[in-house]
Amino acid sequence: MKFFERSLKVLLHVAIVSPIVIGSAKASTETEEKKFLDFQAMQQNVVQLVQQMSDETTKSTGDKSSAQTKPVEQGKPSATVAPKANAPTSYHRRSNSYATNPDSDPPRYVRRLSDIGVEAFKDITWLDIGFEHRTRYEWRNNDVRRIEGGEDNPFFLRNRAWIGIRDILDPFRFAVEFQDSRVYNNKHAITDQERNEFDLLNAYGELYFKKALGSDDLGNDRPLRFRVGRMAYETTDRRFIARNEWRNTTNTFEGFRLNLGREANDWELDLFGMQPVRRLQKRFDEANDNLWFFGAIGTWRRWSDIATIQTYYMGQKQVGDPDGFTATNRLDRQIHMPGFRIYGKASNYFDFDVSYNHQLGFSGPNRVDAHGYTIEVGKTFEHAWKPRIGLFYGYASGDKNPTDNVDNRFDRFFGFARPWSADHYVIYENLKAPKIRFEFSPTQKLGFELGYGGYWLASKTDRMFDILDGNISNTVKDPGFNRDRTGQSGDFGGHAFEGRIRYQPTSRISTILGYTHFTAGNFVKNRIAANSCEALNKHPCVDQRSGDTDFLYFEVLISLL
Repeated sequence: MKFFERSLKVLLHVAIVSPIVIGSAKASTETEEKKFLDFQAMQQNVVQLVQQMSDETTKSTGDKSSAQTKPVEQGKPSATVAPKANAPTSYHRRSNSYATNPDSDPPRYVRRLSDIGVEAFKDITWLDIGFEHRTRYEWRNNDVRRIEGGEDNPFFLRNRAWIGIRDILDPFRFAVEFQDSRVYNNKHAITDQERNEFDLLNAYGELYFKKALGSDDLGNDRPLRFRVGRMAYETTDRRFIARNEWRNTTNTFEGFRLNLGREANDWELDLFGMQPVRRLQKRFDEANDNLWFFGAIGTWRRWSDIATIQTYYMGQKQVGDPDGFTATNRLDRQIHMPGFRIYGKASNYFDFDVSYNHQLGFSGPNRVDAHGYTIEVGKTFEHAWKPRIGLFYGYASGDKNPTDNVDNRFDRFFGFARPWSADHYVIYENLKAPKIRFEFSPTQKLGFELGYGGYWLASKTDRMFDILDGNISNTVKDPGFNRDRTGQSGDFGGHAFEGRIRYQPTSRISTILGYTHFTAGNFVKNRIAANSCEALNKHPCVDQRSGDTDFLYFEVLISLL
């Protein structure tokens, strides 16, 4: 990891002095423990770069899920605007399946300085810049993720800032993204899923050769890009690599990426080798030197009007840490996962998104043999409100027998969780999840979503991930209440109704009001009863309750440029 540490140092010396990254005077005092901060050297480097910069063309694109403006690579057309039938400009087509389209690179809140509407900056097209603030209030009643019931009313605050330079120094480019995540009024122990103060999501340099691989049949340049440093990004359907936008903190990695081609091309290849970054809440985050995450993703878009095909291999190799916080951290593990995804449209009849993944290897003394798949079909009706109905089924295997030296539990790697369960009770492991979803948008600014789904355990002898303090945070010890190795608690986790209202009053402000009611199944009810304070007569224990929960939230997302 020394190579990446040295690379990260150089990148931080170049860029982090920017007021964008510093954020506030408070930041400078609270981040004295953070590594690699040499402000004088950084300022000198930034001044030298600015003196050399010139113009670049503008860019813009859209995002269905947030309805906000987001930038794209030069020459890359908007992903949400269908190209003219007689003059296509890109092979890329978005999937219509729910929440599976990766965020742009750079993220959606980032803009070219020339695009912010200030006359004095209209010619400064070489600089990417962005500021974003999000506030979310949550009301949770008898949250089944906790062993303690009752009400919780936390406020989550998240601030981001981005600065990046491209083209003028080509083939060299760089970018830095800062984030500060905090939670207030939370009655439970704060974990690295809620808090990560004054840290970096991106701090990378890259070599970008625009025409290294020629161009495709539509005339789009096919570039070659090599990126090294710290990076947070999303790819495929976000189920294995995601920034995890819903959560208050963000997944990030240190390592490298090599990309052949880009999103607009008929084919693209993404190769990566990375170490996940440990979120240390109040100290500068560090890479996990015990774990490597690596893979190759190939995308074929030549037939994208009908189907986009993605085939990939991803893997993890972990050296057990004797001082690891969880039992899994202390194991030597190696997982190999080949998989594929196909999404597209069957003319105007329906859209589809299908994936399958198989995992092999070992986890400690056990052999790994697991698999997972997803199927979604939907129909968007020809109406001004664009109503869409979608049917979804997801499956992920669970450990069938705790004593057979075979681990069948599917591993989601670093994927997102929320679309599986808005209240975060389940993820892509040990799961059978049918869902139906309906959405419509009366206006461009207003959208409604309704969903109903059930959750069964694929194996009743394995765990239901994030219930009764059974999470994998580095703060709360897992008491083991979320698993019944005998299988006597059953396999029905429960079912939930979900609803969201999205409203965008201006192009810079988005709001979401959401509600979920979860009705507990026999597995949740039996785990509460078996580990109740009355039954155990010791602590920790679970407050006696039905297992039904309510979750209400209101979120405001503001792009400051």
